[in-house]
Amino acid sequence: MQLSDLRAFARITDLMSVSAAARALGLPKSGVSRALARLERDVGTALVDRSTRHLRLTDAGTLFRPHALRILADVDEAGMALEGLGGAPAGTLRVSLPFTVATALVAPMLPGFMAAHPQVRVILAVENHFVDMPSEGADLLIRVGSLVDSDLIARRLLVSEAWLCASPGYLAARGTPTCVADLTDHTLIGYGDRAVAYQDDATGEAGRIDLPPAVAVSDSAALLPVALGGAGIAYLPDFLARPYAAEGRLVRLWPATGGLRDRDPRGLSEPPQLVGQGASFHRCAGRQP
Repeated sequence: MQLSDLRAFARITDLMSVSAAARALGLPKSGVSRALARLERDVGTALVDRSTRHLRLTDAGTLFRPHALRILADVDEAGMALEGLGGAPAGTLRVSLPFTVATALVAPMLPGFMAAHPQVRVILAVENHFVDMPSEGADLLIRVGSLVDSDLIARRLLVSEAWLCASPGYLAARGTPTCVADLTDHTLIGYGDRAVAYQDDATGEAGRIDLPPAVAVSDSAALLPVALGGAGIAYLPDFLARPYAAEGRLVRLWPATGGLRDRDPRGLSEPPQLVGQGASFHRCAGRQP
């Protein structure tokens, strides 16, 4: 059963004339007649009696007509409900993301985003633990690291380097390490309560050493003030450390010294990746609040 046939039937029964219905629909009379015949074939009975000079509804047609009109009205209403989605983004965008990414990257973008999309309501759920996107109801999930197997749509947002940094005050007091072995004489600030892997370009993996941190912090954003305060040497995401290095408040120990190799502080061989799953900021339709 085709909607176009239902529309032809509705117009025929409105005007009680195939010719008038064809003119109203802007279609050939033969096309409207075929639509009526096709609909009657689909429902298995005659809907309009054509045996007299004037058309009249059969009993089946009288019974069928209000259902056909209701179907057409529902379809039109559904189309009107979706019209707004093709225009400006609107609704609620729920984003789950780590604290460091929220404070250093996403939150500074929000004023511009909200100005560009005033009909979008943004909910930032700042959390570092794994989130099951379908069960948690997040529209966009941002995490750092390798992407686990998933049927969700994912996009790499950026690739971040881990910079080994210290404050100028700390280096003035304790000296600047020039090779990985020098780190044994320094205070190290680690991401998480586990040993951190260090190596230099001269010896590569053969010279790698794992050193326990004197201070263990579970979030990179919390590492930053500790390093700025001169407590020790820390791996920091480049997007977090770069502005402070530009101001001279942090010193990047590589490549300035030509020795230490920047690594993921978790010991991964590949640089951390910022991965987003779900809808993107600039193309969110969003669910209505």
